[in-house]
Amino acid sequence: MFFIGFALIILGIALYFIAAIIMFLRGIRESEAKRVGGGGLIMLGPIPIIFGTDREAMKTLIILSIVLMVIALAFILIAGWLPLIMK
Repeated sequence: MFFIGFALIILGIALYFIAAIIMFLRGIRESEAKRVGGGGLIMLGPIPIIFGTDREAMKTLIILSIVLMVIALAFILIAGWLPLIMK
């Protein structure tokens, strides 16, 4: 379980840096952008805190928060069933 958690943390950090590089390169390519949008998602346990500058960013973050909550619920259920299965 430790290695799975550690791998997910490393994967998240890697995805963050890949997304930052892609956004940087896209910004260079589209230097004539009229409007810049963005947002953020903070997960405090099962409660998402979402903020953004436009509707598109908010929709994406809402979908992401739902996916993250489902994944967290799946991990919680698997962790609860694992000791019962291992007996």
